[in-house]
Amino acid sequence: MVDDPEPAAAHCTRCGRSRAEAPPADALAWVMTHDERGRSWLCPACARAHVRDIEGKLPDEYW
Repeated sequence: MVDDPEPAAAHCTRCGRSRAEAPPADALAWVMTHDERGRSWLCPACARAHVRDIEGKLPDEYW
């Protein structure tokens, strides 16, 4: 999309890790979610830890 933020500006909403500081191979594995509150990012470690919650579409407040 044209209005996508710069990848370097992304931070994990769970642990606060910066995508800019991630190794190049890791930078492609980040997960972006989009809901009524806007966009949010998850680093690969947090995404793996919460994959069941994400796939089950559980609210962020639950996990």
